[in-house]
Amino acid sequence: MIAEPVKPTRGTARKGLITAMIAALAMIGPFTIDAVFPAFDLIGRDVRASTAAMQQVTSVYMLSFAVMSLFHGPISDAIGRKKVMGAGMIAYAVASLVCMLAPNLTVLLIGRALQGFSAGAGQIVSRTIIRDLYTGPAAQKMMAQVAMIFAIAPAVAPIVGGWIIGVASWRAIFGGLVGVGVVLSLIVVFGLPETHPTEKRRQLDLADVLHGLRMVLSDGPYLRLAFAGMFGFSAQFIYIVGAPIIMLQLLGKGEQDFWMLFVPFVVGMILGSFMNARLAHRVPPQRLVSIAMVALVTSSLAGVVVAFVAGNHLPWVMVFPPVIAFSMAVSFPILQLAMLDRFPTRRGAAASGQSFTQLLFNSLLSGVIVTIVATSMASIAVTSAVFAILGASFWVWHVRSPAESRADQA
Repeated sequence: MIAEPVKPTRGTARKGLITAMIAALAMIGPFTIDAVFPAFDLIGRDVRASTAAMQQVTSVYMLSFAVMSLFHGPISDAIGRKKVMGAGMIAYAVASLVCMLAPNLTVLLIGRALQGFSAGAGQIVSRTIIRDLYTGPAAQKMMAQVAMIFAIAPAVAPIVGGWIIGVASWRAIFGGLVGVGVVLSLIVVFGLPETHPTEKRRQLDLADVLHGLRMVLSDGPYLRLAFAGMFGFSAQFIYIVGAPIIMLQLLGKGEQDFWMLFVPFVVGMILGSFMNARLAHRVPPQRLVSIAMVALVTSSLAGVVVAFVAGNHLPWVMVFPPVIAFSMAVSFPILQLAMLDRFPTRRGAAASGQSFTQLLFNSLLSGVIVTIVATSMASIAVTSAVFAILGASFWVWHVRSPAESRADQA
């Protein structure tokens, strides 16, 4: 049974425990993507799919995640965070079971689509819970702390996936995801308090949901922040989503070697999130993002130079990508909070809008862009630099635009 809403006080919220639970729910998205990477070649041979076709295993997941992300947040504004997250995690466990039993690529893609539809219930709504509980620098610090835990997923997932296929079939990876879904369902039902009380909820009405999404996705300052985050994050994500091609083809490594790519990235993300949390009360948010954007562009351009000089060789090609990850980890929590603060009574819709723009582009990145540019580490580095420059440009546009009144209206 779903518990009634509780008022989040210092005693009842148990901040440390809630932070861990929120981070676990937020990790489900990247963990679902990365855990399968080491098994791409095995799955491709088993279901008779080419390298390009196997990239759809990622892009279909992201596309369905993006579409459903438009609704997870607004529905949670209407019926509460806990119900949406609980139902989503149960559906995720079922979708993972479909993937585990898939006899061919078509059924596997259907299962991945179902995973995408449901996984956002944890990843998207968890951010609104942070904003429900905290304000100001405390919210920024909490978002950064969750990001530090969240950053573990990209490193742990492919390592775990590699271990599993070392002793079992690739289907065992999806079997493990079934277990993850079940555990997260139990965490939501029995451990997570409801942070969006009844008196603050909106009526569940499709017209109102669509109206809220239209407000969010037509708000100029919101879109500039969203695009700054989307392109900036893509500067690092192109390395992550292209990991099967990078590790198995360009760098000539094996299924057990994905840690060489992911561990440096995660170290950069954790250090960046830690830096954000430490500076939350000391450096104005706008200034901190501006500094991080300069570091983002500089490191991505340096990565281009190294990639052209060093070619497809470790460790040189992985010197600057972790700095890109560090830069985005410093700025991303601030960008997310700024977007949520544009719409205080529609935080779910704001979180959904941010996820939709990011994931829609990520699906294009994984299904189309990576397959075109992943011919060498140099071409990947150039693409990353283009994304970094675009992200920084949108941030500069946002900062230099005249201040606008609060967008949130009924």
